[in-house]
Order: sequence, then C-alpha cells, then structure tokens
Amino acid sequence: MIGISIRVVIAVIIGIIAISTASIFIKLCDAHPLVIASYRLGLASLILAPIALRHRRYGGIFLKRWKMLLLTGLFLALHFAFWIASLKHTSVASSVVIVHMHPVFVALGAYLILRERVTTSMILGILLSIVGGMIIGLSDLTTSMHSAWGDLLALGGALMTSGYLMAGRNLRQDMDLLSYIFPVYVAASIVVLLIGLAWGVPFFGYPVQTYVLFLLLAIIPQLIGHSTFNWALKFFSASTVAVLILGEPIGSALLAYWFLGEPLTVWKITGGACILVGIYITLGGQRHRK
Repeated sequence: MIGISIRVVIAVIIGIIAISTASIFIKLCDAHPLVIASYRLGLASLILAPIALRHRRYGGIFLKRWKMLLLTGLFLALHFAFWIASLKHTSVASSVVIVHMHPVFVALGAYLILRERVTTSMILGILLSIVGGMIIGLSDLTTSMHSAWGDLLALGGALMTSGYLMAGRNLRQDMDLLSYIFPVYVAASIVVLLIGLAWGVPFFGYPVQTYVLFLLLAIIPQLIGHSTFNWALKFFSASTVAVLILGEPIGSALLAYWFLGEPLTVWKITGGACILVGIYITLGGQRHRK
C-alpha cells in the first residue's frame, strides 16, 4: 500500500509538470492559435488511433451517442482556440489562472441549467474567484488593452471548458476513458481545422522547431498530463483531482518566470491567489452538496 501511495504521488507530480508545460510550448510556437490547436488535437488523435480503433466497446457506443460526442468535441475545440489565442496576448500567469475558473462556471451552470442546489461556501468561492479575476483584469488593463483582451479570451476558454465538462458529464456514465476521449479529440481537431481553413490561416511551411513543439504539445500536456489525472481518478475523488489540477497555474507561472522571463507582479499574485482559493472553496461546496 505504501508503494502504491508513493507511485500515485509521483504520477500526480509528473502530471502537474506535464500539463504546466503546455503554455510554455504554445508561447514558443511561431504559428496561429488555430494551427497550434489543430496540430495538438490532431496529433494526439493519431497517436491514440491504433489503440482506439481496436477497442471493443468503441463502435457501438459511438453510434449511439455521436451527437453528444460531437457537441463535447465542439466545446473542447473552442476551449483550445480561445485559450491558445489568449496566450498570444497576455502573460502565462494571467491566462492559466483565469482559464482555470471553469469550476466556478460549472457550479453556476449546474444551478441555472440543472437547478442543482448551491451551498453558501460555493457562493463564497464564486464571489472570491470573480474578485480575483477582476484584480488580474484591471491590472492588465492598466498595462495595455492587448493584455486585457488576452484575459477576456482566457475567460472565454474557461466558459468553453465548462460546456465541455457539462456536455460530457453523462457520457462518462456509460463510456470508458478511451471510448470517450478518442472521438472527442477527433471531433475537436476537425472543428478547429475547419475554422482555421475558413479563417485562411496557413497549416504548412513552418520551421522544424515549430513542428517539434506541436508534437511535444500532443504528447506531454495532452496525452501524458491529462491521461495521468484521468488515471488518478482510480485513487482520488473527482473533487480531489480537480484541486490537484490547480497545480497547473502555479507550475505554468513558475516555468514562464524561469524560461520566458515573465514577471510575477503583486496584483497578479493577489488575483491568482483569490481565484485559486475561490475554486478550492467552490469545489469543497460541491463535494458537501453531493
């Protein structure tokens, strides 16, 4: 049991580091956000394809739930489109903290759409997260409209993540992980590709370094990072895993400080702390409600 515990802890640490690298790779990519999103999702789908297409439960469930799978893929595609675009305008610290506000929007959506009960702690957490977002937004607004626009794009990414989680909530009730993520990744990659083609962005002609970064994005944060946390659900509750994922904004901000030289201002640290604490309280309220 001790060995298993150590193994799980090490895996979670690796998962946090893996997903924290995404924003750094994106910052280094000299390509349009839609191109980055398309390659990230497309390469991840190609890597999963040989395993997924031999999966016994895959075909029948896809035919039964294809509409909801496509909707989930649409939300995931829009999440990446908004979030990656935000990193081209604002700092890593601001972007990754704001995009992780999705538990707040999930809680609001559950109340407004599903009529689920909202606890006092959830209200407190939501308000604290909103205050934190306003602090970061106002501090970036005093710097430039460019950064403030990036913050709004990150907020859009958080909203799309909320839709992705809520649309896929019932799918995971009768679908295993591989049967779920493969068609969703494929759908998302096709949506981003079509948007990019309609937008007229070039998908080829980039330096070799950029293609290497595309591959690293597909392998490290997408397949290793996200898969690690899905695997961790075997050992931890969903709420606990959601809290563990909050290590990504901290890891990403530190990596950006070390490798990209992005400063951590007092206002960003204060606003980020408010958001992270607010999310933690919101998740605790959801666990108490259940």
